[in-house]
Amino acid sequence: MTTTRKQYSAKFKARVAIEAIRGEKTLNQLGSQYGVHPVQIAHWRKTALDRVQDLFLDGRKRAKDAESESDRDALYEEIGRLKVELDFVKKKAGMLE
Repeated sequence: MTTTRKQYSAKFKARVAIEAIRGEKTLNQLGSQYGVHPVQIAHWRKTALDRVQDLFLDGRKRAKDAESESDRDALYEEIGRLKVELDFVKKKAGMLE
C-alpha cells in the first residue's frame, strides 16, 4: 500500500500562514479547519515571516544580487577548469624530467 504526500498550492499555504500570523485562532483550530497538521502550519508561518522582508527589496538591488551570483558561479567554474588544466600540465611536466 503506497501513500502519496499531499501537495498544497502556494496560494493555499499563504492563506493559512496569514491566518496563523494573525493569531485569531490557535494552530490546532487552523489545522482542523484546513485539514493540515499544526506543525506544518507553524512551519509555513515561520517561512512567511522570514521571507516577508524580500517583498520590500528594491528590484534593482535584487537584480544586482542575482547578477553577482551568476558571475560568481561562472568564476568558480573557470577556477575549476583552470585547476584541472594546471594539474594536467604539472603531471606532464613531471613525466618529462
